[in-house]
Amino acid sequence: MLLPVRLTAQTAPVPFSYEALVQDAQQRAATAYVPPYQPMPEVTKQIDYTQHGKLKFRPDKALFAGQAGSGLPAGYPLEFFHLGQYFTKRVRMHSVVNGQATEIPYSTEFFEMPEDSPARQLPPDAGFAGFRLQEWYTEADWPRQDWVAFLGASYFRAIGAAGQYGLSARGLSLNAADPNGPEEFPDFTDFYIQEATDPNAPVVICAVLDSPSATGAYRFHMIRGLDRSGGVQMEIEASVFLRKDVARLGLTPLTSMFWFGEYGKLRLSDWRPEVHDSDGLAMWTGSGERIWRPLNNPAFTRVSAFTDENPRGFGLLQRDRNFDHFLDGVMYDRRPSLWVEPIAPFGRGTVQLLEIPTDDEIHDNIGAFWVPEAPATAGSRYDLHYRLYWQNTEPHPAENIAQTIATRIGRGGTPGLPRPPGVYHFGVEFDRPTVMQRIPWGVFPEVVVTSSAGTISRVFSEPVPNGNVWRANFDIEIGADETAELRMYMAMDGVPLTETWTYQFSPRTAMDI
Repeated sequence: MLLPVRLTAQTAPVPFSYEALVQDAQQRAATAYVPPYQPMPEVTKQIDYTQHGKLKFRPDKALFAGQAGSGLPAGYPLEFFHLGQYFTKRVRMHSVVNGQATEIPYSTEFFEMPEDSPARQLPPDAGFAGFRLQEWYTEADWPRQDWVAFLGASYFRAIGAAGQYGLSARGLSLNAADPNGPEEFPDFTDFYIQEATDPNAPVVICAVLDSPSATGAYRFHMIRGLDRSGGVQMEIEASVFLRKDVARLGLTPLTSMFWFGEYGKLRLSDWRPEVHDSDGLAMWTGSGERIWRPLNNPAFTRVSAFTDENPRGFGLLQRDRNFDHFLDGVMYDRRPSLWVEPIAPFGRGTVQLLEIPTDDEIHDNIGAFWVPEAPATAGSRYDLHYRLYWQNTEPHPAENIAQTIATRIGRGGTPGLPRPPGVYHFGVEFDRPTVMQRIPWGVFPEVVVTSSAGTISRVFSEPVPNGNVWRANFDIEIGADETAELRMYMAMDGVPLTETWTYQFSPRTAMDI
């Protein structure tokens, strides 16, 4: 059997295969968990944000460096991240060439490092914290930009079509928002990086995942390509094995940030109109229904579950691409959307949306993942095969269905008249010219809306001037301590014109009303 070079550093190449990595993960699941090596914690805690920023990777030391423009086969230069205050665990790196793996030993020579840097105190076996892939470039392309990064636990992220980082993905989510115990964060402990020579071909990287409750093997086929307008695609294979029972097993997990949008903003909390990496959860169900769930910054942590069988895809999207809606130099309007597309069927389970309160944009407070229906018990095995699309929109939009572009919430009742207490108004806007232009002049589409609580009234549709946008309007009267699951779409002659908009509404979280 071909064995992965995981347990000890190797100075000479050894045979490697992904299949052997899977076998190794299965064997480790039957053994006690061994935490990753954390060299000199008293030193790494001194490498704070400022000190870490001074540790610059030397471009000439990058894996596959010097190939672009040199006449040699060209790939994507790979650079390593240094350990620091927030990244204290050693991650081993291996180069794979012709089926042979060689561990890449840590050295201070990889980095531009001030003479007084605390990093100089670390031992020779300190290791790296993660890595990133730079764009294929020549000297004329500077400044350089990386397009994918793996750093911290099992987190990774990529830029979208607009060349901007935003939300992240993870290898595995364990017990997120479990009331009976803390969340567990598995680590990618080893990476095996295959030789890359063609910038239009996939970069293939394998990874080892480990934690007290789970082990795993992952293989990433990551495509950037010289035509950078399409963002980044990843095809991922994984085999996960459980050491222990897991209360909430989150597969294909996504992580993002939502502080406030055109709704739900605390007055005077911030000067910008909107602040978010993603503004909604989109789902394409196994039955073919398209669903949009606007994100919330709730008053308390909550998890929403959407039951499905073999979903066609789901994702956290940034649909708002209007800079004037953000007015921010960090370019929230350019943040990528991230879509999960199963290649192997997921079976029965739920898409779960996790929303955590936040009072600032520095915290990732949104999670989305697939939870299988069957209990996640010790000894269980999960074989996954799926794609991730990092781009501006979802990869397979419905041709004949309009999409939600805004959710607006305010006081209910009739403008100009006294507003009744406990009544709230929703205005949900839909757009897609090829759909909405089919509405004949003088015809007003039906608004089909239901709620699990409260009373719905004043239901009507109206065109928004100067465009193809239509707004669905309704009021809901609801008690202060009630929570309503709202569901709505627009239809004409009984045929849906729009995706299904869903929302969880509680007056306690309607902070701006």
